[in-house]
Amino acid sequence: MTVTSVIMAGGKGERFWPKSRTNLPKQFLNIAGNKSMIQQTVARLEKLMDIKQIFIVTNESYAELIGAQIPKLPTNNIIIEPIGRNTAPCVGLASLIVEERYPDSTMIVLPSDHIIKDESEFINILETAVHVAQQQENIVTLGVSPTGPETGYGYIERTDEMWDSFNTPVYKVNQFVEKPNLEIAQKYIEEGNFYWNSGIFIWKSKTIRKRIQQFMPDMDVLLKDIQPALGTPWESDTIKQKFLEMPDQSIDYGIMEKADHIYVVPCQLGWDDVGSWTALDRIDDRDDNGNVIRGNILNIDTKNCIIESNDGKLIATLGIEDLIVVDTEDVTLICTKDKAQEVKKLLKELRTQKREQYL
Repeated sequence: MTVTSVIMAGGKGERFWPKSRTNLPKQFLNIAGNKSMIQQTVARLEKLMDIKQIFIVTNESYAELIGAQIPKLPTNNIIIEPIGRNTAPCVGLASLIVEERYPDSTMIVLPSDHIIKDESEFINILETAVHVAQQQENIVTLGVSPTGPETGYGYIERTDEMWDSFNTPVYKVNQFVEKPNLEIAQKYIEEGNFYWNSGIFIWKSKTIRKRIQQFMPDMDVLLKDIQPALGTPWESDTIKQKFLEMPDQSIDYGIMEKADHIYVVPCQLGWDDVGSWTALDRIDDRDDNGNVIRGNILNIDTKNCIIESNDGKLIATLGIEDLIVVDTEDVTLICTKDKAQEVKKLLKELRTQKREQYL
């Protein structure tokens, strides 16, 4: 059975503002290493499959960026979403196109902007997940073993029921839970059977189509309206027309929280979703005072800060602690670390003030 992959790359990475911008969002930036995050994602998957079996879902604004950063990707493997409608419509549209091109394939669905340090283990885990997904109508997800009570991630609770016998354990999922507060996150850690939701899913294309029909019937009708247009001159117009009617809903809420036969593969991959600036505390080296320093920085009596300068500009700090300071060509962000998840509020205010040039 053919294995394909679908990379979701339409996000704006707003919590990584001001470095992540509307015209160059986070997935196209070199956050860690000398390649962009989407280039790293594609390179990992190429260890498992041919580039022709990799599809990228994005919006029209980023199609040219994808072509420039991944020139060997076939142009018709770039799936254009006419409008952002969350991950369920994204997955639904991709499943149609993948099934048309590779009938009965097993799909790996994953975000474009995650860091995975242990890539060989990642491939091993995916091979296990693909095997389980190919049996019956199973859905498989990767659960990251938590290193602390993180409140920025959703969680997956497993049961004690295992799938056959693998060198890599595979457990049946009990439930998916939303991002918790700190007290509940601590409880999850203590219980030991909760994992961070990686947002990586593996299923047969036919399996996810059946789940959409079962749990999201209105969206299924729209997808069936699109299907006859695939490969015809009116494909693009049909997708545009029907996508406007799609629900704005995540695949987690629309399918994963309701479906059965879901399994989780626990993993420790050096994984991070780089959701906000505080991710640099986890993925970068820190100095003796706990600071993450990028660029031309002079700091005295500065502790536990994240500081990044732009184009050689000097940032000098004195007597500060637990701050994020990010300088770009036209914007400088200064905020406390505990507000890192709330950077979107600044973008909302910029829109209110009609200062879109800074977005």
